[in-house]
Amino acid sequence: MPEPYSPTAKQREAFTVLASGAKHVMAFGGSRSGKTFGWIRAIVVRALAAPGSRHAVLRFRFNHVKASVVLDTFPKVMELCFPQVNYRLDKTDWFAELPNKSQIWFGGLDEKERTEKILGQEHSTLFFNECSQIPYSSVMLALTRLAQRVTVEATGEPLRLRALYDCNPPGKSHWTHKLFVRLTDPDSGQAIDRAQYAAIQINPRDNMANLPPDYLATLEALPARMRTRFLDGKFADEVAGALWTLEGIEKQRADSVPDMQRIVIAVDPSGSGDEDNAANDEIGIMVCGIGMDGIGYVLEDLTCKAGPKVWGSIATNAFDRHRADRIVGETNYGGDMVRFVVQTAKPNVPFRKVTASRGKAVRAEPISALTESGKIRFAGRFPQLEDELCSMTTNGYVGGNSPNRADAFVWAMSDLFPGMVAPAKKPVSAAQFSPSGAWFPS
Repeated sequence: MPEPYSPTAKQREAFTVLASGAKHVMAFGGSRSGKTFGWIRAIVVRALAAPGSRHAVLRFRFNHVKASVVLDTFPKVMELCFPQVNYRLDKTDWFAELPNKSQIWFGGLDEKERTEKILGQEHSTLFFNECSQIPYSSVMLALTRLAQRVTVEATGEPLRLRALYDCNPPGKSHWTHKLFVRLTDPDSGQAIDRAQYAAIQINPRDNMANLPPDYLATLEALPARMRTRFLDGKFADEVAGALWTLEGIEKQRADSVPDMQRIVIAVDPSGSGDEDNAANDEIGIMVCGIGMDGIGYVLEDLTCKAGPKVWGSIATNAFDRHRADRIVGETNYGGDMVRFVVQTAKPNVPFRKVTASRGKAVRAEPISALTESGKIRFAGRFPQLEDELCSMTTNGYVGGNSPNRADAFVWAMSDLFPGMVAPAKKPVSAAQFSPSGAWFPS
């Protein structure tokens, strides 16, 4: 038998905020702090209190809400908090129906057909889960359906409409920061009705009773920008002119990877002429491919700090393991050193050398445009790469160490999308390319 649910002190504080008069309530903070669990529990309390009520849990992509909520958080909430409540899960239209005929719908705002089905009916509660990934325009559209009139059975009073939000905080330019921290309208910049908006910060340290003992150590080992977001739960200062943002990268996570048309291994050396690079910067080694769908995918980050014999073997082993088409190597430092190291490790391996004839920002800008347009996606999480990408700006790289991962990523995608780094007289756009705390449920 699982242990009965016992909310932490911070989670009880969140319940108090939810019980306030605010219509819009945001929980933001670090990873695995209990935000989603608490809001799902709140929705079930409201659904049980008002027979026939309808509620929706929305993410940017349906596959994400299915994996993280429908098949994980929601059944955990029901098992731990409402073990006596039997429910039916409809796996055709993806909603849970409770014994009192209340329904909790699950949807993704990027799928037109499913969105129309969910938003074709009115709701008492809307929960925007991981809303750092959701465009504000989609939120505004969904809020037009927050209009269901139902009654709380115990009191005979109307169930108050609620919009719930949660996220790992993105940058301060994101609409969540403008709306819930600055308390300004994200579009107009005008002040909003503060009585209607409330927020609470919840971090992993507030949920230690429910986390593995070494989980904080995992978060503490993340790069600085990722640590700020996933451990400290803070909205990050935006890097001026950044070519990538964490929330933009988050939107391009790939749920699955199709068969590949081509795969390349890109190598960016450390910039040192020493024979042994172990004491210098890392050797950027990225595995990227272009799928049968014409989209470029980041598949693996094999960046290492090692001498030529080791990193040469890592690159050629990846070539064999991924059945890659060739290895791409930057040759500004050491001339043909990269080709020599790679072909010493694996004679006759197909190799193409690239030369940095222009600055990092100029090379990266068209790749950034492709990412933003959805033509480049990330098959997993790559914290160090993402940290470097977010430090790439229109004025150059502003991060700490050398961006070897980001450079290798740019070389790989430039090879997969030919012509991307050729000199151009005018800016390049992506469009040019086609490759138990309880509260009253009022």
